[in-house]
Amino acid sequence: CPTSLVREIEEGKREFSPHIWRKMAEMGWLGLIFPSEYGGSEGNFLDLAVLLEEMGRACAPTWFFSTVLLGAQTILNIGNEEQKKRLLPAINKGESLGTMAIIEPQSGYDVAKIEMTSRREGDTFSLNGIKLCVPDVHIANWMVCVTRGKGEKNGSPAMELFLVDKESPGISITPLMTISGDKLFEVKFDNVKVSAENLLGDREQSTADLERTLQRAALAKCAEMVGGAQKVLEMTVDYAKQRVQFNRPIGSFQAIHHHCANMAIDLDCSRYLAYYAAWMLSEGIPCEKEIAMAKAFISDAYINITTLGQQIHGGTGLIKEHDMQLYFR
Repeated sequence: CPTSLVREIEEGKREFSPHIWRKMAEMGWLGLIFPSEYGGSEGNFLDLAVLLEEMGRACAPTWFFSTVLLGAQTILNIGNEEQKKRLLPAINKGESLGTMAIIEPQSGYDVAKIEMTSRREGDTFSLNGIKLCVPDVHIANWMVCVTRGKGEKNGSPAMELFLVDKESPGISITPLMTISGDKLFEVKFDNVKVSAENLLGDREQSTADLERTLQRAALAKCAEMVGGAQKVLEMTVDYAKQRVQFNRPIGSFQAIHHHCANMAIDLDCSRYLAYYAAWMLSEGIPCEKEIAMAKAFISDAYINITTLGQQIHGGTGLIKEHDMQLYFR
């Protein structure tokens, strides 16, 4: 994925290439962690982390995270057999695209504060509410929508997850402007009807199931950030060797040494935390703490690494023609 393509997508001149997406499917990337009965490769999360690191390194604006990590992983973890057979093979072949609608104006990722409602009406549910920052919904065929309904046992509020066709009547989509150029959207649901067969998982366990999906998605983003940080360090070291000031490369100055060393330390610590958590997840070892540690540390480390890289590049790193600003934003 060349950075020229990244820029074209960011500027709205084109979407991510369907040809590249099909190639990703042919290489088995989309179904890397799917069981073989759904056409997958039966890989584990450690395999996925390696792939995601390289995607982050390339700053690749693919539909992978929204379709595989948010959409398919939710179906894989909590969907019933009919839902899995209906969607996972199509995702694996690159024929079906999905995403997740969870963030709301007042809740962020806090599932306890979800306000969007789902009301049962016979064999269907009626969905009402607003979701923010829904990734890639403009090209998705469906979305996993997180709502608050009523539990079957005692009538108390319970989390409910639905597979929702993006073309359903009552759905309106508005693009959001972001500093990074990500394709994020506001999605409004106005009495959107969803069949009961598209309800995902057990209502009484939906909150715990959703938390597990979000933890895995967070770890996936950590792996992407490791790849991006690696690329930033490499670009910065190369630039410091070539940029001449006071008749010598700036990389020969001790202050630049310190900056690059600090970047390398943050990078190696980030990689360790991400891959250790990915290994634990792959081995079935409880790792909620390790994923939280990776998320907390790597989020800060990536900012530190890109900020120092930007500082060493100076004004050069700010111009749109240079790749540095892609990773910094």
